[in-house]
Amino acid sequence: MDWQQFLLENWHIKFVCLVLIVAAWIDGKQLKVPNWITFPMVLSGLVYGACSGGWNGFVESLYGMTVGLACLLPLYSVGGMGAGDVKLMAGMGAWVGAALTWYAFCVSVIVGAIMAICMVAYRRDYAKHIANFFMIYFELITIRDPQKLFAIAKERKPTMLLLPYGIPICIGSIAYFAYAGLI
Repeated sequence: MDWQQFLLENWHIKFVCLVLIVAAWIDGKQLKVPNWITFPMVLSGLVYGACSGGWNGFVESLYGMTVGLACLLPLYSVGGMGAGDVKLMAGMGAWVGAALTWYAFCVSVIVGAIMAICMVAYRRDYAKHIANFFMIYFELITIRDPQKLFAIAKERKPTMLLLPYGIPICIGSIAYFAYAGLI
């Protein structure tokens, strides 16, 4: 296979991978995935779906975007995730569809968990992080108001060890795409 054929085959997946790499790089540096990446990714994914598959393609992109939102929106609503990460998953969903987004999300969760464990191990402050985990867990099961949970998380955020989740999204998604033979 020559390089032109390689680039054109599943080009939309390769494009998404490139955007994910840029977003992960920025998130790693700034702890934020900027809107200038996420909004165009969502909109262009919807346009791509419409252009490549007409009305059905648009609906498929919309469904993928919704799955991407649904994966991380609950965590965002209680303050456990940044909005940029949620929009990044939505953009990926608009480009690659619901099923690929779901599988990439599942792998990203595993990558995120491994990264979090490694971050805690590197800092060697196990007791603090275990206590924080149980505090957050008990808040989630006892406080039913997402707005109150969000306010509590916002107050606690400056004292927390933050994981730039764009990085696990990038690594997990690209790993899944490679596993699925799409890149």
